[in-house]
Amino acid sequence: MGNHLKSKHRFYNTIFRKGYDRIPVKHYGEPIVNEEMAKFFSLPDNVEKSNVANPFNVRLDLLEKIGDDFRYVVPRYKGPEVRYFPDGTRTVAFPDRGWPVQQIRWIEKKYGKGKGIYLEPVFKPFYNIQDPKELEKFDFPEASWLDYSDIKQQCANFSDYVVCVDKAGPDFIAFISNARGIDNVFMDIATKNPVYLKLMEIEFKYRYEITENTLKAAEGLIDVVHCAEDLGSQNGLIISPTSFDELFAHYFKEMFSMIHNYGARVMLHSCGSVYKLIPRLIDLGLDILDTVQVSAADMDIKRLYKEFGKDICFCGSMDVQTILLNLTPEEIKKEVLLRQELFSDGGLIIGPSHAIQPGTPMENIEAMYKTAGSLK
Repeated sequence: MGNHLKSKHRFYNTIFRKGYDRIPVKHYGEPIVNEEMAKFFSLPDNVEKSNVANPFNVRLDLLEKIGDDFRYVVPRYKGPEVRYFPDGTRTVAFPDRGWPVQQIRWIEKKYGKGKGIYLEPVFKPFYNIQDPKELEKFDFPEASWLDYSDIKQQCANFSDYVVCVDKAGPDFIAFISNARGIDNVFMDIATKNPVYLKLMEIEFKYRYEITENTLKAAEGLIDVVHCAEDLGSQNGLIISPTSFDELFAHYFKEMFSMIHNYGARVMLHSCGSVYKLIPRLIDLGLDILDTVQVSAADMDIKRLYKEFGKDICFCGSMDVQTILLNLTPEEIKKEVLLRQELFSDGGLIIGPSHAIQPGTPMENIEAMYKTAGSLK
């Protein structure tokens, strides 16, 4: 049996703390970094379309090379076409995994000395809205804008791997701030602004429906649904536990419960220090916490293992701001070995704490996957 055939078994063994042949691996890198990695590992220059994985356009041969145990499926966007404008802006940034509100205008921004590109919202249609009734004039995205007809086949193509639906949501802070502004969103949360509450309701319905439609179409072949909500900063939570309970928790519980009903596990991405919310997330039914930013307050990997290692799985923990960027390959090796020792029976999927950024030494990335035992 080839090594890749063990990926799904490896994942479930770590979920149930049954041990494994090697620690499971989940890669996450900016596109420019993935390109640099392909060159570093001497992969072919010419890439066939069939060798590209959705939804991040990552080369499958790169994932195979570094031993990534995850593969991704995504419904295809068939909604209103993306429109481009003379000022360089466009509509619909992430049609198959975002909240494609048509009135948001996006523009490309460069970072990392021009090596990386991200899309930034520059026109936010809900910024000045004061009354929920004003939202009635907008046509919001519908779950029917996505095509689920080939989801089962996508899953079948990756049947030996951990089949994952990525960025399933809800992502109330990020998605709504794209259309309303982050300053408004934090004030909305503090004041329980009816406009924000209505937007939460609308967005949740959309994300819930497309997630359930995807799970239905997969007919039990999806292992993980990857949700996202950035709840932490470097030093602590960005919203209070009280606000989380009052505004967010019931939506999380409903989404998690639905996902479990289809036999899948729930992974939640959150950057920063979310230590104070981990017990609550466990109560709500979260299976895997991603990305475990160990440089943030109270997120030391030893502490997380000691306090929560039996109740929840972790994913990530190789910090992109400190460990992967600044340490030596030998120090990277020690960090991986520490995690292998702590989670020797399971409970951790190792990988970067966020997308690996431009400027990260390729030798450090190599050391991480080589020590994990996944690099071929």
